[in-house]
Amino acid sequence: MHLRSARRSPGPRAAPEPPPTAQGPVHPAPEAVPPAPETVPAAPQATGLSTDAPILTRHVGAAEAFRRFWPLTRGDRKWMLLIGLFAVIAALAETVAILLFARLTDGALQKGSVSAFWTPAGQWLAVAVAGAVVGYLGDSLAAWTAERFLLRLRARVFAHLQTLPPHFFQRNRRGDLVERLTGDIDAIEHLVISGLLGASTALFSALFYGAAALWLRWDLALATFVAAPIFLAATRRFTNRLRTVSRRVRAADGAVTSVVEEALVNVVLTQAYNRQRDEEARLAREAGRFLRACVTSARLNALYGQLTEVLETICVLAVIGLGAWEISQGRMTLGQLLAFAAFIGYLYPPIRSLGSLGLTATAATAAADRLLEILDADPSVTDPPPWATTRLAHRARGALQADRVSFSYPNSLHRALSSLSFATGPGEFLVVTGPSGAGKSTLAALLLRFYDPDAGTIRLDGVPVNRLPLAQLRSSITLLPQQTLVLHDTVEHNIACGRDDPVPTHDDVVRAARAADADSFITALPDGYDTVIAPATTGLSGGQLQRIAIARAMLRDAPVLILDEPTTGLDTLAAQRILTPLRRLAEGRTTLVITHDLDLAADADRVLVLNRGRLVESGTHRQLLARSGLYATLFAAYPQTRDGAVHSR
Repeated sequence: MHLRSARRSPGPRAAPEPPPTAQGPVHPAPEAVPPAPETVPAAPQATGLSTDAPILTRHVGAAEAFRRFWPLTRGDRKWMLLIGLFAVIAALAETVAILLFARLTDGALQKGSVSAFWTPAGQWLAVAVAGAVVGYLGDSLAAWTAERFLLRLRARVFAHLQTLPPHFFQRNRRGDLVERLTGDIDAIEHLVISGLLGASTALFSALFYGAAALWLRWDLALATFVAAPIFLAATRRFTNRLRTVSRRVRAADGAVTSVVEEALVNVVLTQAYNRQRDEEARLAREAGRFLRACVTSARLNALYGQLTEVLETICVLAVIGLGAWEISQGRMTLGQLLAFAAFIGYLYPPIRSLGSLGLTATAATAAADRLLEILDADPSVTDPPPWATTRLAHRARGALQADRVSFSYPNSLHRALSSLSFATGPGEFLVVTGPSGAGKSTLAALLLRFYDPDAGTIRLDGVPVNRLPLAQLRSSITLLPQQTLVLHDTVEHNIACGRDDPVPTHDDVVRAARAADADSFITALPDGYDTVIAPATTGLSGGQLQRIAIARAMLRDAPVLILDEPTTGLDTLAAQRILTPLRRLAEGRTTLVITHDLDLAADADRVLVLNRGRLVESGTHRQLLARSGLYATLFAAYPQTRDGAVHSR
């Protein structure tokens, strides 16, 4: 059985006509022998943090964190002003209520006059109801605003993550990245939205309560205000210690998430190797660090809270003592004393809240450090600048050319590819093979422009790929990776996600599934095409998942097809069953099959043999066998085939 129907190896090709372009120069189409390299302006290189090294800790202050994330409040600032207005009204209502309480005490309770009760009581009730309504509206609006901010911030970080290259995710723990998208984002909201609104509420409350206390007895008020610097000093002392602890909490939380995520992904291996206790020990170790960091943070916060409670109690007792003396001297009424004590008692919580804002900001800066490390990491590739952009006016034909391409992964001294050159005509079928680590998958990554080469040029239809918009380049290429992509969605959506322009209909999906020999098992599922599948829990075999991926590629209908180890992990029968739909998929497309499976090489127009990043052999299956080179050595070590025909093993 062949991947493609039997065909003769094509002879030398005439150079095809160059494709028309909407803008920019027209480049000649590739010939069988690559021409001398030309100088091509590269897309601007990233200048931020390396995306290919593990994320390193950087520290920002609260002011910088606020400045960086404040623009995300655009669109909600009018609501934040309204929330601030509600806070002013609520604080004013509370102040008026306390004054009415003083009037009620002096007029009704102290004098025993029932007639003096009803008017201030009714006024107090009206003020309380108004304050409650305003407080409810303010709290509801604040919650809505905070969630909108979280939505925007999470979307921004997630969108930026999706621009980073695959190597970034290989070198950074996924669990830690997940924690940055969840817990760390919540901490930023506490600084930018909740913290700001809470600070404004506390500030207005402190102003109203302080002004009312001064109005009642300015001399007693000034005497009690001397405690404010003590609150600030206590806050400053705790802030520096809490900053360090907060960073430890955030990092430890990310480590716990990473351990759990890795354990769930590798649960089969864990069970097969009886590593359950080892994984439990890993989790216990990281959870212990998280526990110690959280307990330290809780102790610091509790100590700060209790210290301020003691200071508040001392101040209130001092007020009551002084007030009792003033009453005994006839200079103050009981209602005034109770109101004054209430204002002082109400004054210190806002002051404490303003003081603890520094602690909130400290905790948020630890989260800001971690988020900005992602947001400041530049993608390894970007769209070319407008002056260097060339758009293909029509659908790409699929002519590929690599011209003396060299590439090393960041932070690696090893060259993954070195001076690689080859060219394909539209519709040509190539097999790329070689020992492990030869650079085969790196070639696919460069064709899709996950990375730019260190030297040399890759062209599609004669246009350097770093001059094409990324969306147009990648829409011209279909990748079937070694690990089949599965979305937590219906089977139909898993196929339809291969194309978004135009949006495929149900009939389009069914036709693609039939071409991939997938319709029969899909319709046998409990809900047919509406059956929900999910990664690692699909209940489908590897071959069935591969046929869903082939259907997705059929629907995408791109002129260039890259198959990365299409039969790896499949048994012989499953591998043979996907060859027929793969043959249909490859028909009429420029196809690169990256594989160790030399059964697939017999049908290729050409076989490219890579070794240590270099192209060491190129030719048909028969030509390479006759040369007795590396390909012949690999073929001899591979399960036997005859005359390039694939036989069941």
